[in-house]
Amino acid sequence: MIMSDYSISTNTKPVSLKSGLTIGGTDVVLMAGPCSVESYEQTRAVAEAVYHHGGKILRGGAFKPRTSPHSFQGLGLEGLRILRDVADEFGLLVITEALGVEHIPLIAEYADIIQLGSRNMQHYPLLWAAGETDKPVMLKRGFMSTIAEWLAAAEHIASRGNERIILCERGIRTFETATRNTLDTNAIALIKQTTPFPVMADPSHATGRADLVLAAARAGLAAGADGLLVELHPNPAEALSDGDQSLPLEALPQLVMQSTAVATALGRGLI
Repeated sequence: MIMSDYSISTNTKPVSLKSGLTIGGTDVVLMAGPCSVESYEQTRAVAEAVYHHGGKILRGGAFKPRTSPHSFQGLGLEGLRILRDVADEFGLLVITEALGVEHIPLIAEYADIIQLGSRNMQHYPLLWAAGETDKPVMLKRGFMSTIAEWLAAAEHIASRGNERIILCERGIRTFETATRNTLDTNAIALIKQTTPFPVMADPSHATGRADLVLAAARAGLAAGADGLLVELHPNPAEALSDGDQSLPLEALPQLVMQSTAVATALGRGLI
């Protein structure tokens, strides 16, 4: 049965961004882009695809927290400049991750949303530093963290004066090994019903498999997520990070179509 009225988000306090865009309002928001900024050409190709399919927010990593120190660590400041340049060309907003307190001023200068990653969910000095800015902050759930710990981390940000907080469910570690993580749709539904925070779903990290991203995206939206954070790459097989979970650009129309269908069934639109 198609719902004629969307009521799950009545507790949510939307986070306002530039250009009148909000996260946590009536419509769901797509944030898409490469796991890592690898070059100007790669990032521009993704930004152009996002723009042409109606997207408003470009994601991309300039500082990369990798399990192995020998893996690609990102382009740093050069990556931030590339993100900003291509985003400005297509009128997009930027979300990117800060790994440490020292990155906060740089991220605040180049990005519109500060992302705090799963591994840093309980990095308290970083939470405090983000809380002392006026930028929206997206806080990813730690992959071994309970919902209570996740919400406590959000309170650390708010305690420093910044209440423009967006939560992101990116999958948690369970006993299952067939996928990279397990998307906790229960957490999305609970956050929507019991807290004022908008919540995003990250189907890329939640599954670790590009062939499962669309299904997990549908599930996240059906559970009440206010948007999706999805990894795209012009050639995933040659990606310097997370190629296995990155959608190729030609999959973007299907992602948009299916996400729009789920959102519409819930009385929402897709931005």
